[in-house]
Amino acid sequence: MTALIDSLRETGRPILIPYVTGGVTENWMDHVHAAVHAGADAVEIGIPFSDPVIDGPVIQAASVQALERGTTPDTVLRDLASYRGAVPLVVMTYYNLVHRYGHDAFARRLADVGVTGAVLADLPIEESAEWTETADASGVATVQIAAPSTPDGRLAEVCERSRGFVYAMGVMGVTGERAVLADSACAIARRAKAVTDKPVLVGVGVSTPENAATVAEHADGVIIGAPVMRRIAEGGSVRELVGRFRVALGG
Repeated sequence: MTALIDSLRETGRPILIPYVTGGVTENWMDHVHAAVHAGADAVEIGIPFSDPVIDGPVIQAASVQALERGTTPDTVLRDLASYRGAVPLVVMTYYNLVHRYGHDAFARRLADVGVTGAVLADLPIEESAEWTETADASGVATVQIAAPSTPDGRLAEVCERSRGFVYAMGVMGVTGERAVLADSACAIARRAKAVTDKPVLVGVGVSTPENAATVAEHADGVIIGAPVMRRIAEGGSVRELVGRFRVALGG
């Protein structure tokens, strides 16, 4: 197994992974450390891309802000070298950036700065073997995404090919806060749990601590992105927000 999956399995509690867009502010690493101090079990770092496919308005705005500040994959990874937390880091980005960087170079660079997982949101499993093998060799776990619409046979394959955990999308569509938790969030968690013993984490549409607690009855944990990035945009406390999710999830 991978270092990422081992770390998540050892938590003994529902897993909480907040998301922070790299380079969104000059002090963006402070938000990463605040999330860790508030009880995050890992932190997902977004490497901004100009043409995202699953990012909603809040995270898109954060990516635009980061890009306008001159953020690049190299500047994000440079800043991650200053990470002082004890929980794993997972990057989330799009395959075009990895292709241009080069598989070997990108995987080695992630490993060099202590990143143990990667989510490439637009890389389908049919085209992922070359990257996944390269990432495996560097100790970087490739996390695959399962959507509510994923057929049962393909879902089993997605779970089989996923390394550190399975990223289950709570709703079809883009990331963002929603007033009501979709039934599909719990449904995809149950379906994935039925075909894998890897941690199944639900992201997209988990907007409140109450949502997170409900989802955790069916999944191994949650990923929260838009609520965190809205809090950063509004100048609020990431530590306080993540702490409320931590309390709701227990542990």
